[in-house]
Amino acid sequence: MRVAITLEQCWHRVPGGTATAALGCVDALGRLSDPPELVGVSAWHRKTPEEPFAPSVPVGALRLPRAGLYWSWHKMRWPSVQRATGLVDVIHATGMAVPPRTAPLAITVNDLAFLRHPDHFTTRGVQFFGRSLELTRSEADVVVCPSQHTADDCVQAGIDAGRVRLVPYGVEDCLVPPDEAEEVRRRFELAERFVLWVGTAEPRKNLDGLLAAWQMLDRTDEELVLVGPAGWKSNLDDDLPSSIRRLGFVSEADKRSLMRAAAAFCYPSLTEGFGLPVLEAMVQGTPVVTSASGATAELAGAAAEVVDPTRPSEIAGALGGLLDDNDAADRLGKQGRERALSEFTWERTAEGLMQVYRELAR
Repeated sequence: MRVAITLEQCWHRVPGGTATAALGCVDALGRLSDPPELVGVSAWHRKTPEEPFAPSVPVGALRLPRAGLYWSWHKMRWPSVQRATGLVDVIHATGMAVPPRTAPLAITVNDLAFLRHPDHFTTRGVQFFGRSLELTRSEADVVVCPSQHTADDCVQAGIDAGRVRLVPYGVEDCLVPPDEAEEVRRRFELAERFVLWVGTAEPRKNLDGLLAAWQMLDRTDEELVLVGPAGWKSNLDDDLPSSIRRLGFVSEADKRSLMRAAAAFCYPSLTEGFGLPVLEAMVQGTPVVTSASGATAELAGAAAEVVDPTRPSEIAGALGGLLDDNDAADRLGKQGRERALSEFTWERTAEGLMQVYRELAR
């Protein structure tokens, strides 16, 4: 079984969750007892991506820069990925850049947020995603979705339900020792107790709602800590209260340690196709507050506090309850860790993808 898998998002200025998820799939597939031969596909680049976004498989580069490649794929349906990879049994597009169907084609649709909140995207972005959806409808043999929420959105958007496959992402069991978490907290000079948010700053992450909730709480002994790169259309500025800290991009190891050290993790996105940071925090045994809308409620189940993300008062109430009740926070953290490790494994993800590949290669 030889599979071409698109990995161009690893070179994006903000690789984000789509790159993290795609690389997680690649690594999980490689750990199977009978793994497929994977070859990545990218545009032309002089350098490999920086860690942690460097693929663990060979990557064939097509001789076009990203903008030219995406335009050519979507407008001309050229060039074939096989120009870079050689013959393959299956093509797996892991993002919304859709290569021509020159072999059986699986397309991962992580979310259709641009349909729900077009104002959160640039005009160019909406046009790009719209064309991606058109191609997915017309050319995908199988559409892979990480959540039922996204699967339902795909069917509502006109994709035949018979082509949709639900394959959730997984999470690693990488519980950080308490002393390592404390060392990272001290190195960043954070308060002893803090609430953590992780992600790319963009409108659908609802940072405005989180900041409003934090100001309602008016905590003097705790901090709100924001981790992740700047994205787009974000209203964050440098004029923030002293109880709010922006750390920007941090390493994967430091991110895990911060999740472990946090008193609570808050992820009140307006919509998510999956929400991997929620699972990553749950694995660390940290109590989570997240949205009742979108896929994050699927991940959380009964093992997190779910709130209406459009109501800062609900976010504030959930956070305040956890900060003021250590026993309740500990119970929720344990429930979250148990749920994450029992329901969302990368082994299960890899097996689901292999089932898709075998179906297409028949």
